[in-house]
Amino acid sequence: MSFATDAIRTLDQLREYVLRILCEKENLLAEQFRLQEIPIRRGDQTCGLQFLLRGPRQVQLAAVYASEARQVYFYDARGERFAKQPLMHSLND
Repeated sequence: MSFATDAIRTLDQLREYVLRILCEKENLLAEQFRLQEIPIRRGDQTCGLQFLLRGPRQVQLAAVYASEARQVYFYDARGERFAKQPLMHSLND
């Protein structure tokens, strides 16, 4: 799976990208689902984000953005990682 991640520079762009990839994995329509976003903290610093998408029939997909490594890890409905994508740039808020 190779997707261009070099254009992702903001958190909003990351959200759109994650939603698109997770929906494509289970053939869901992105406009019908919303992502839940949970900050991942180490001490009092945010070091990443967890994204959850709850679909029909209790399908739950997830992605984790590790900010220091600039990696996004994608997990399917079974909880197995199906992709790891590096980001070329740090995110600007």
